[in-house]
Amino acid sequence: MQAPASIPVIELLESWGPDQRPAITIDEANRYCRELALSHGENFSVLTRYVPNRMLEGVCAVYAFCRWADDLGDETGDPKESLRLLSWWREELERCFEGSPSHPVFMALAPVVERHGLSVAPFEALINAFEQDQTKTRYGTWDEVLGYCRGSADPVGRLFLALAGEPCSVDQLAASDAVCTALQLTNHWQDVLRDLVDRDRIYLPSELHSIPDFESRLRSTMDMRHAPDATFLESYRELIRTCVERTWDLFQEGNTLLEMVDRDIRPVIWLFQAGGTTVLRRIEQWNFETCLGRPRIGAMTKMYLAIKASRQGRRVS
Repeated sequence: MQAPASIPVIELLESWGPDQRPAITIDEANRYCRELALSHGENFSVLTRYVPNRMLEGVCAVYAFCRWADDLGDETGDPKESLRLLSWWREELERCFEGSPSHPVFMALAPVVERHGLSVAPFEALINAFEQDQTKTRYGTWDEVLGYCRGSADPVGRLFLALAGEPCSVDQLAASDAVCTALQLTNHWQDVLRDLVDRDRIYLPSELHSIPDFESRLRSTMDMRHAPDATFLESYRELIRTCVERTWDLFQEGNTLLEMVDRDIRPVIWLFQAGGTTVLRRIEQWNFETCLGRPRIGAMTKMYLAIKASRQGRRVS
């Protein structure tokens, strides 16, 4: 039994959900994960041509795990149902690490875990973050948002380094965490409108502004596609400007990562970091008005960045 990657995760639950044991081979499971990785990607597909061949199977399996967990948290429309499904996903993860995977994604992931000696901790951290999204939808402080990113983004970078066979030194992990947190924050500032309208979430820390009736005015702005009064949009711009400036600092902290890893993974790391910084510049070019729309990277810009990425492996440390 095969499931095309174009079928949304939620629609697969009837045959691949709790208490289901789909009849699928390991080859079919690997193929599904690969197609899933190829079919998604906000700024760039996770499976760019710069991912070394030795890492392809592992990257696809880890991505499929993340994609499923993320969609179970975001796409049900019901926080209680999402928590139930994420609890099931955690049980499937435990089976995988016990050596008895049953879900196709974990069938593909199990040999990757064994081959690379992956820890269960980063996978659990990701599930924890998606569970947090069901119960915490507003953030009071910057540190709270950073704490969320430590669970929702940093584990992905750490898994990538492990799949690459890097030593995962303290310095490597610190730089990787800075980049991943910056990428997650960039996504938050880019998606303010979608997060509130579609998921009733606001990641903007309330301590960074003193805007009266902030949420109601933000919703009115989104509904009308223009500011509801003379002062809100200016105040909102300053809030996003502050968030963007702090995010630039994190990208700067992570700039050392490229010099600490093998040459063959530099292009893909550079490309994802460049994708994030380009979105951050787009937000600035939009005059920080992400409550009115969603800045994106155009096709020509993606092509330009992809060409530049190819040169990173030739850099001399």
